[in-house]
Formats: sequence, structure tokens, C-alpha cells
Amino acid sequence: MTQRMKEIARTIVDLQAELDREIEHRRRALGVRVHDRLVEFERGIVIEQRKLKTSVRAFLARSSFGAIITAPVIYSMLLPLVLLDIWISVYQAVCFRAYGIARVERRDYIAFDRGRLAYLNWVEALNCGYCAYANGVIAYAREIGSRTEQYWCPIKHALKISDPHQRYYEFLEFGDAEGYRTRLAAFRALLAADGDDIAKGTRAASPRPEAEERASP
Repeated sequence: MTQRMKEIARTIVDLQAELDREIEHRRRALGVRVHDRLVEFERGIVIEQRKLKTSVRAFLARSSFGAIITAPVIYSMLLPLVLLDIWISVYQAVCFRAYGIARVERRDYIAFDRGRLAYLNWVEALNCGYCAYANGVIAYAREIGSRTEQYWCPIKHALKISDPHQRYYEFLEFGDAEGYRTRLAAFRALLAADGDDIAKGTRAASPRPEAEERASP
């Protein structure tokens, strides 16, 4: 990775941190507090939210015919999602322990907090729970997959791929044979020391910066 690429990566991290601060500021403005993964609302907020709650009958009356008849198809995805959830959890419990990779915390990716919103009826809350689980499981599996890729093949593709995981940006350049042979162990050591080094935005220093600079054009 060139120096310019490192600077861009740091800028991305800084912007993400700034965005997180703005999101937290907006939550506080709406009367929301989060402490130890517990969500709390300021007094009076829940009462105001309930005033905007729509009955299930009114909700269904406003729903399109297509939305209603496709609901069973949407919820049928629960079976493969549950299987993925179980299978990927067993995979990392067995393989990550064998490889010495820090395991992914499932609760960091799957959260069912939106059910506490008083302005949602039970159908809307159920839909939110489904979306939280579906996207959470996929994100959980993606992080497990990204750690696996960093362990076995931390190499960028020659072809452009859409929305790669965060670890990808730290991977070796396509065609950097020397870097792969000399730095693979260092990439693996980062996972053993702290599996969240890149995924949580810290973007730890590269294992051997001098090798990167030699490989840079």
C-alpha cells in the first residue's frame, strides 16, 4: 500500500468516526440513550411515540397486494438464515480455534432493539426484527469470511469488486509475490492478536510497511 493509499484509508476512518458522532448526537436530540446495550428513552418520548402508532388493520389496508402475497416468500428466507447462523458459528468455533484467530462476537452484528419503539405496531416490529436478524446474520458471516480470507489469502483482486469488506483495503496488491511470501505470517498474527483490528475502523499498521513501499510504483 502506498503512502497516499494509507492517507486515504485514514481519512475514511476519520470520516466514519465523525459520522458516528453525528448519529449519536441525533439520537440524543431524539431523546434516546444507550447504556450497556440497553436502550432508554427520556420521559414523555414514549407517550409521544404511541400517538403516531398505526393499528395493524390500518397498516394492512395501506399495504399493496404485492407486499401481502410476497410476505411468505420473504419470511421463508428465515430457514436458510438460521442454518447459516448455526453453521457459521460452528465453523468459527472449530476452525478459528484451530487457526488461532480471534472469534467474532455475534452480538456485535445482531440486535433486536427496534422492537422497543412505541410507534411500531406488532406487524411492523416483527418486520423490523426479521430485517435485523437477516442483515445481522449476513454481516456476521461476512466478518467471519473476511477474517478467513485474511488468514488464507490476503490479496486484492485485479478486477474491481463492489463494496469489499474493510479488511480488503489492507490486503496485498495483486501480483505482489514477494509480499505474499514474506508477510502472510504477519497478517495471520494480526488476527491472533486482535481479530477486530481492521473491522472496527482502527486499521492497524501494516505488518511490514517497508515492503509495501518497495512494491509501490
